Amino acid sequence: MKSWSIGVVGLVALAVIIAGTFRSQDVLLAIGILAAAAVGIGWPHFLAVPAKKTLAAAIALPGIGAAVAAALTQPPGFLDWTPGFIALGVIAVFVIQLIRGTGQVQRLESTLGCCAGVLLACLGSGWIAGARFNGVKEMVLVAGLSAGVAVAAGLIRWPDRIVAPVGIIAAGLVAPLAGLVWSDIAVIPAAVVGVVMGSMLVSFRRMVTLRRGTLNFPAVLGMGVAPVWAVGSLAYFIDKLLIY
Repeated sequence: MKSWSIGVVGLVALAVIIAGTFRSQDVLLAIGILAAAAVGIGWPHFLAVPAKKTLAAAIALPGIGAAVAAALTQPPGFLDWTPGFIALGVIAVFVIQLIRGTGQVQRLESTLGCCAGVLLACLGSGWIAGARFNGVKEMVLVAGLSAGVAVAAGLIRWPDRIVAPVGIIAAGLVAPLAGLVWSDIAVIPAAVVGVVMGSMLVSFRRMVTLRRGTLNFPAVLGMGVAPVWAVGSLAYFIDKLLIY
C-alpha cells in the first residue's frame, strides 16, 4: 500500500473519534476500544518486528483498559488509571523480550518501539476524558479540526522541511477560527491547541518517510490511527490547564 494511505486512514479515524464524542458515552467507548485494538495490531507491523501477535496484545490490551477506565472513572480523575496501564504494557513488552531470549533479531528496536506503541494506545483515552470533562465538547471539536488540518497537510507530497511548518501554521490558524465560530473558547488557548496538535502530528510524517519496505494493511491501519488517537490526551490537558 502507498504511504499516503496512512494519512487517509488517519483522517477517517479522526472523523469517527470526533463524531463519537457527540454521541453517547457507550459509542465513544466502543470507538476507543477499536482504536486501541487497531494501534495494537498495526504498530508491530509498521515497525516490522518479530513476535507481532504477542506484542500486539501487549499494546492493545493496556490501551483498551485505559479507555474503559477513562469512561468509568468518577470525575475529576478520568485519567488516573492511565499511567498504571502504561506501566503494565511496558512491563509486558519487556517480559515478552525476555521470553524471546538473548540474541534474537531486532530485540532492542522491538522493545523501544513497542513501548512507544503502548504509550500511544493508552494516551488516546484522553479523547474520552475530554468528552466527559465538564460536559463541554466544543474543545474536542476544535482539537479535532486542527488535527485534521495537520494530517491533511501531511498528504502533500512536498519535502518535510516545507510540510512541517505548513501543517503547524495551518493547524494553529484553524483552531482559533473554529473556536470563534462554534464556541466561546478564547483565541490564544485555541491557537495553543492548534500548534501543539499540529506539531505532534506532522512529526509522525517523518516516521513514514523514513520507513523502508512495503506497507501492508495492518501497518497502514496502526500508523494511521495511532497519532490521531494519542493526541487525545494533549487536547484534554490543554483544555484543563488553559481553558477551564
